[in-house]
Amino acid sequence: MKAYPTSQHTIVGVVLEEDQKGGFKPLVGASVIWLGTTIGTATDSAGVFTIANTANSSRLVVSYAGYQPDTLAVVPTKELKIILAQGKQLNEVKVTAGGRPATYINAYDPFRTAIMTRKELLKAACCNLSESFETNPSVDVSYNDAVTGSKQIQLLGLSGNYTQLTVENLPGPRGLATSQGLNSIPGTWIESIQLIKGIGSVANGFESIAGQINLELKKPVTSERLFANVYVNDFGKTDLNLNLTQKVGKKWATTLLLHDAFLKNKSLDFNGDGFKDLPTGNLFSAVNRWSYDNNKGLMTQFGVKMLEDQKTGGQVTFDPSKHKLTTDVYGLGINTSRIEAFGKIGYVFPEKKYKSIGLQLSAFNHDQDSYFGLTTYNGEQQNFYSNLIYQSIIGNSQHKFRTGLSFVSDQYKEQFNGINYNRRETVPGGFFEYTYSPLDRLDVVAGIREDYNNLYGWFTTPRLNIRYEPIKGTTIRGSIGRGQRTANIFAENNSVLVSARTVNILPATVGKAYGLNPEVAWNKGISVDQKFKLFNRNSSLSVEYFRNDFQDQVVVDLEDPRTVSFYNLNGKSFSNSFQTELTVEPLRKLNVRLAYRYFDVNTTFSGSLLERPFTAKNRGFANIGYEINGWKLDYTVNYNGRKRIPSTASNPVAYQLDVSSPAYVLMNAQVSKTLGKNSNVDLYLGGENLTNYFQKDVIISADQPFSPYFDASMIWGPVIGRMFYGGIRYSLK
Repeated sequence: MKAYPTSQHTIVGVVLEEDQKGGFKPLVGASVIWLGTTIGTATDSAGVFTIANTANSSRLVVSYAGYQPDTLAVVPTKELKIILAQGKQLNEVKVTAGGRPATYINAYDPFRTAIMTRKELLKAACCNLSESFETNPSVDVSYNDAVTGSKQIQLLGLSGNYTQLTVENLPGPRGLATSQGLNSIPGTWIESIQLIKGIGSVANGFESIAGQINLELKKPVTSERLFANVYVNDFGKTDLNLNLTQKVGKKWATTLLLHDAFLKNKSLDFNGDGFKDLPTGNLFSAVNRWSYDNNKGLMTQFGVKMLEDQKTGGQVTFDPSKHKLTTDVYGLGINTSRIEAFGKIGYVFPEKKYKSIGLQLSAFNHDQDSYFGLTTYNGEQQNFYSNLIYQSIIGNSQHKFRTGLSFVSDQYKEQFNGINYNRRETVPGGFFEYTYSPLDRLDVVAGIREDYNNLYGWFTTPRLNIRYEPIKGTTIRGSIGRGQRTANIFAENNSVLVSARTVNILPATVGKAYGLNPEVAWNKGISVDQKFKLFNRNSSLSVEYFRNDFQDQVVVDLEDPRTVSFYNLNGKSFSNSFQTELTVEPLRKLNVRLAYRYFDVNTTFSGSLLERPFTAKNRGFANIGYEINGWKLDYTVNYNGRKRIPSTASNPVAYQLDVSSPAYVLMNAQVSKTLGKNSNVDLYLGGENLTNYFQKDVIISADQPFSPYFDASMIWGPVIGRMFYGGIRYSLK
């Protein structure tokens, strides 16, 4: 049986259907409910279910329309494999105790989806989303600049702008929230992360170019009744988290998620350049969500989110009440307010579990007021999103389809140094996706979208994904498709605002976003996942290759140290990404992951095809995890090869940088101990950047921040050095 994530808090399994040839297929929409309770769930598109453990029952009732229900005894931390036999009887055929994988590939999914479970997230402090990828070899996280504290991800060698970030398949931090978005989602809210490289489903939209990262937040039906977390590091940064869940009657449940993070240390300056390495301030966010299930096929959930974030940075002596927007002392301030509402309603036809209809809705207002020295940037975005999805079969389960209509509307009001950049962008569209599964080991998913952008007109998004399992344990996937997005040049490049560069937008065509074309790319990929036995334990090896070719791109040109230029691509721009990853368990409870990545990313800058700056060609990764008697130890090593640095040759010698960065190694470690009669207390201690390696020259002309040479955006390495942290988690089921 494939290993699925389980824990003392959850039971996970798979429900399969036996066909007339004796093969097995995932059973979608099977009901799984605790005997004598109303706590239940349904299997997903891969036949997999996850259900919270409960003290009120130890037996699960598994049912499906047209078949006789069965009641199964279960054991926490063990996995279930349930077969729907030809004789109309549900049978438990296997219970395995295999260790819970921290990250796994869903073997039945036509899309290569890597699922990072809660166990993976707990390998590091995970104060926010950006830190959730520290132990993942596929996603790189780095600082945008030396002052704002914001971080960006890289996937397939491309910046995070090209990765579609969603929260339960609803729009996540996008548009104006791009630069600060990773910092705004607490890790303690996240139940799991689904990572798709390359082209995903057309049902999720058209913006995915490098891939999609979807977050599943803690849900009212499966969350702990209470979860609390306190985190403190030696910089003085403190995180406080409180999650509360309450069942309301037999059909309703609600969850309240609270997060507060603050840093008051105004003298944090590792390299002694007179600038705070991280801004001070406070971030508070909250989510209240409700769910309803009538146990007859109708399910709904809705909620609200809010965020208040205030940051102050710049020189150590900066006082905003005295120095704001003056040349006395350099400072910056970023104040962000965000309010969001979301809702989902779905109906699964009781007698036809393969047929369902769902509506997804969300809306938000995002407001940011900021200044960087003498530069001002204010922006407001109002967004509305809707997606209607209907899915069923054509004749039999070998032919499945999804179809629907979507609508996205964005109202932008931006002001940069007193110049207004306002636009309304609306995109109605429709999609159709067909899945052909003639064999258990073969799936072909062909999808197409047709959308209309009021600024750019009609455009088509075709996508094709294939999964083939030639022999048991070997899964081959291939994909090809198109993605399109509109660049938000100021929000996505806040880092260049922390400099004296002049901003040039070339050309400025009327009727387009900033006068620029949309970004369009074709993504092609192939991967092979192989399972095998080593040391008599489950192991896996994966090899993957992806290529992106841009037809249109908004080029961010930093090759002249006096300017930053935004213009449409005129020439080639592409990325090649190769990765291989090995996971083994040489000793019981000792898990080892090794990975190597090679990136070849090039863009045409002013007629010259150059290596994309700040992107390492070679990267290495190793993670070792060990568990014994409630102790968990994790150790991660990341190797980063050299990175090209944009030219600074026209600067005075004192303000020139090398043409490339040195290679370097980062090491993180954490140890945690589970305590309590019910294993509901976790104490954890950890360290990041244990070798204390950090970039010394993070700011050009730090001694004269109002000179024409000032630039805090040329970041190729860590901004801060060694850091230690500790904390405590408490949960009540």
